[in-house]
Amino acid sequence: MYFYMVATCLLGLEGPVADELKFMGAENVAAENGRVFFEGNDEILARANLNCRFAERVLIVMDRFKAVSFSELFDNTKLINWSDFIGSRDTFPVKGYCLNSELHSVPDCQKIIKKAVVESLKEDYNISWFEETDAVHQIQFSIIKNDVTLMIDTSGVPLHKRGYRPAANAAPIRETLAAAMCSLSKLRHYHSMYDPFCGSGTLLIEGALLANNIAPGINRNFDAERWGLISNDVWKSERSRCGELVKTDTDFVAFGSDIDKKVLDLTLVNAKRAGVDNFLRLSRCDIKAFNPTTERGTLVTNPPYGERMLDIREAERLYKIMGERFVARKGWSYGIISPDEEFEKCFGRKADKRRKLYNGMIKCQYYMYFK
Repeated sequence: MYFYMVATCLLGLEGPVADELKFMGAENVAAENGRVFFEGNDEILARANLNCRFAERVLIVMDRFKAVSFSELFDNTKLINWSDFIGSRDTFPVKGYCLNSELHSVPDCQKIIKKAVVESLKEDYNISWFEETDAVHQIQFSIIKNDVTLMIDTSGVPLHKRGYRPAANAAPIRETLAAAMCSLSKLRHYHSMYDPFCGSGTLLIEGALLANNIAPGINRNFDAERWGLISNDVWKSERSRCGELVKTDTDFVAFGSDIDKKVLDLTLVNAKRAGVDNFLRLSRCDIKAFNPTTERGTLVTNPPYGERMLDIREAERLYKIMGERFVARKGWSYGIISPDEEFEKCFGRKADKRRKLYNGMIKCQYYMYFK
């Protein structure tokens, strides 16, 4: 089968998501705000779910159309061949969002879309009641400036939930954002990585997965696997492909430190779940004593800051200490995410490059130093 799909992502990650989809072999890749549309067959659908490091979900696009009234929304939704995907006993909840549109009531749009899908399925299956007891086909909609996109989610649990972090520290960074930060810092399989505020280890683990080319979704399952639409052989083949692409002989090592021993213990537990604990070297250390032992290093970190854990003044004192410890020298790069517009001033020098990213709903800058 051939699918028109979309990968959703955090704002700021559209470029990295588009690049990874192209690398996987996806066709007609086109980025929009918070999502990337693409096309591909069964293999690409499975491959995207297993391998996307930066995307949140992979969805099949059922149709795109304009609607300024509920009747238009109903009629266009009913025209779609929903029975190509949804069986007579399958579950098909509806959720979504509206933005700057005539149809601005999300609950009303949910009801209209659900009713239209039911009416379409009634005609195809010649039944009047749907038990909805079998596999889940989550229908999602977006209505942006009267442009409607109707989709079915193939991922289920969001892709950032890799399965290695059932517990985390007080303010964890999302796995997809952590992976993107490592990628933007050009982390490689021969690098020594550092995170002096490692918390529950998300950046270290995502760095190890990236550097060793380990598929982030290799240890989890996806809703589309339960549909019976895509052969189990496809999923098996794509998982086998993931295993063949893992780098098995690398020099990568990740040094993590934190002042809290409990979170270091948590980092080790999470790293073991992810299968990358052998790449980690952990130590209890205050940032004031940060003293790396390797000649070269790629530092990627998410320090505590005012909106997250610390008082603003305390966070800015911390940035000053970081500026003193993160010395500009050959063979070293530093990547630091922060929402503080005064970060560079407190740190003591201008970033060589900066990029706008979102940590949850918090607008941040990723400050990169490499000269």
